[in-house]
Amino acid sequence: MSKGLSKTICALHPGRLAAARCPQCADFYCPECITEHEGKMICASCLSNEADVARKERTKRHFPFWAVLQLAVALILCWLAFYYVSGFLSDLPDEFHDGTIWE
Repeated sequence: MSKGLSKTICALHPGRLAAARCPQCADFYCPECITEHEGKMICASCLSNEADVARKERTKRHFPFWAVLQLAVALILCWLAFYYVSGFLSDLPDEFHDGTIWE
């Protein structure tokens, strides 16, 4: 048989009565040790664990596939532009290069 909340004590402060139970670790805590976060009462250690998990998810490194693909496409387009412009310039008549076309 479980004892009621009125007879439980805080897991961190043995001299204080518990006010709530953390849903993750299932320990009882006094009002100073438990806080409300995103609509639920949670202890500080479970809250920091949740923050660590969320931080790791945000900083998880993935291979930047789209960035590499964009770089490859940009390099190919630049190369093609240089290739066709250089081909156009090399096909110009010699008179244009000598400056005699303007006379």
